[in-house]
Amino acid sequence: MAYQALYRVWRPQEFADVVGQQHVTKTLQNALLQEKISHAYLFSGPRGTGKTSAAKILAKAVNCERAPVGEPCNECMVCKGITNGSIPDVIELDAASNNGVDEIRDIRDKVKYAPNEGRYKVYIVDEVHMLSTGAFNALLKTLEEPPKHVIFILATTEPHKIPLTIISRCQRFDFRRITAHDIVGRMMHIASESNVVFEEKAMHVIARAAEGGMRDALSLLDQAISFSQDQVTVEDALTVTGSIGQDRLNRLAQAIYRQDVSMAIETIDELLQQGKDPVRLTEDLILFCRDLLVYKTAPNLEESMERVLSDDDFRQLAEEVRTDQIYSYIDILNESQQEMKFTNHARTYLEVAVVKLCQTEPKAVTATASDISDLQQLILRVQQLERELKQLRQEGAVMTSQPDTGAAPAKKASRGSKDFKAPVGRIKEVLKNATKSNISQIKSRWGDMLESMNRQQLRSLTALLNEAEPVAASNDAFVLKFKYEIHCKMAMDNGKLLETMPSILQELTGSRYQIVGVPEEQWLEIREDFIQQQDQSEASNEEGQPPKEDPFVAEARKLVGSDLLEIQD
Repeated sequence: MAYQALYRVWRPQEFADVVGQQHVTKTLQNALLQEKISHAYLFSGPRGTGKTSAAKILAKAVNCERAPVGEPCNECMVCKGITNGSIPDVIELDAASNNGVDEIRDIRDKVKYAPNEGRYKVYIVDEVHMLSTGAFNALLKTLEEPPKHVIFILATTEPHKIPLTIISRCQRFDFRRITAHDIVGRMMHIASESNVVFEEKAMHVIARAAEGGMRDALSLLDQAISFSQDQVTVEDALTVTGSIGQDRLNRLAQAIYRQDVSMAIETIDELLQQGKDPVRLTEDLILFCRDLLVYKTAPNLEESMERVLSDDDFRQLAEEVRTDQIYSYIDILNESQQEMKFTNHARTYLEVAVVKLCQTEPKAVTATASDISDLQQLILRVQQLERELKQLRQEGAVMTSQPDTGAAPAKKASRGSKDFKAPVGRIKEVLKNATKSNISQIKSRWGDMLESMNRQQLRSLTALLNEAEPVAASNDAFVLKFKYEIHCKMAMDNGKLLETMPSILQELTGSRYQIVGVPEEQWLEIREDFIQQQDQSEASNEEGQPPKEDPFVAEARKLVGSDLLEIQD
């Protein structure tokens, strides 16, 4: 019989053999035992992670003569027939070559027929994302309500290309990349069963090169077995995968860290003369730096390292190098890797990158005023406000501790302690010319104005306006009431605020308004005083002159007449 590749010989025949997908196999086994089998499944995930194998195992389990079972027996005639492909009840389709409407219509016409030997007809559609739009539409209704004896299993590596109407009709299982640890364990089992002599480190090299795919790992192992003489060694694995030995990477990284340009270039030259690809070498260096950073910041996560195994040289380098240097190394290597994609001189870019790495100096950690973030500025401002508030409380405590010479003098002293005096004349002028349209216009765009200030990185100024509210506005100015006197004082003393806010309001409303700030306590007094003055002015009209009627009442009188109008104050 012709030689078969390892991944074909060792294709999983039961769920226990599917490596690294316990979240999928456990769910399917429970569904089989409870006989809660869905009519359609969608298996998605990277290549070589067991999607098609799991689909065939599920097809055997639902048709097994001993069903319901969590694992197919692989001994009955049905299980053996599905394994060797002699039973027509399990139909495998490659959607890449059968992606037309006619093929799907043929399936739709044949699903009505009962299975020949098993309990279910199972359609396994591989690379289902390759189907055309018309084919998906033809499959839609059949997939939603197939006959009771039909199960669809769709497999894909690109689920985002499948219409949502198809996905919503399936139970979806996402297959993950298999960890290097699981791949090594499976390969060691296969090599032992196949009587292959190997070095354990060679298995780690192959597993890291497979990038999470079991099929890729077994293909590389097959190549390494063919390349080797009597034993699969680390050198064999490095040669087959095109990877670089950890000792070479350690030596190159040490030369870069010690800024030994000649040693680094010499090491690069040796590797390239051995046939290593400059792009692959750059990628290996990036992964080495990544593993260096992981080991330095979280030494307990050694299993998550992708490129290296921690040895003495690696641990020593991790202790010496600083994290900011590693960040710089990764940035330079990543930039060079991007540039290599568009050039025919990849070696030159690699050598230039290595020289840059050797000349990288550790960044001095300095903190200047310009580096302080907005949050830090806000914290400093809050601390300043707390100091000022504490000072005001102390002054108030000193004033209350003075001998009380009478109610009137004490009240006068209390008023004299205020630091901010609102401009009463300007406020009354605004009230005299105030209109409802102006104040409504400002209030309607007040939120937009605060948001605009936040976008301009003026959060510290916006904080002063959180408790502020526009209360009156004329054509050229508006009164801004503050809940706390200290906020009003800080706002009115801030030139940037007085300059920025009118500009933003002009952009939003089309009118430029000057700001007149007033604390809430003083605002109540000024407004009451203004109302009293208005009442006295109206009362001082000449005798005999009829009082001026309210415009609203006059308009109502015109509409309904005096007989039907009743005025209540």
